[in-house]
Amino acid sequence: MANRILIALGAPNSPSGILSEISISRLDYVLKQYSKGTKVLCTGGWGQHFNIAANSHAFYAKQYLIKKGVREEDFLEPALSQNTVDDAVKIKPIISGALNPKLTIITSDYHLERVTLIFKDILKGHTIGFVGVSSHLDKKTRDSLVKHEQKAIRAILKNGLYY
Repeated sequence: MANRILIALGAPNSPSGILSEISISRLDYVLKQYSKGTKVLCTGGWGQHFNIAANSHAFYAKQYLIKKGVREEDFLEPALSQNTVDDAVKIKPIISGALNPKLTIITSDYHLERVTLIFKDILKGHTIGFVGVSSHLDKKTRDSLVKHEQKAIRAILKNGLYY
C-alpha cells in the first residue's frame, strides 16, 4: 500500500446521485493532488441528511474521480460512513495495512475545525494533514453550516467523542 493517502470526506448528493458543489470542490482538490500511485479513499454511505440515492456517496465520488483520470487501482476500499465521527472510525481499519501512511483529509473550510478535532483523536499516532477547501456557497447556506459546526464543536468539547 502506498504511503500517501488522499481522503475525500463525503458531502451531499441528490437522490439521483448528482454530486453537490460541496462534494465537487473536495473532489477537485483530490484531483489537483493526485498522481499515479497515490492512494485515494472516498467516504460516505447513506443518510437522510446527505444521501438517499441507490448507491453510496463514496460510489458517486469514485465515479467522478475515475472520469477525471484517477486510476481504479489507486482507490482504497470506501468508508461507508454516516457522519464525520463515523468517517474516522471506518477509515481506521482501511488504512491499517499501510506502513506509516501520510494522510491528507480533504473537507470544506467551514468543516475543518471539527474534522481536525475528531480525526486527531480517533486516528492518534498517524501523520495527518488537513485541507479545508472553499465551496462556492451563498451566504445564507454558509452561515447555516458554520452555525451547525460551531454547535457540534461545542458538544464535542463538552461531552467528548462517542464512537
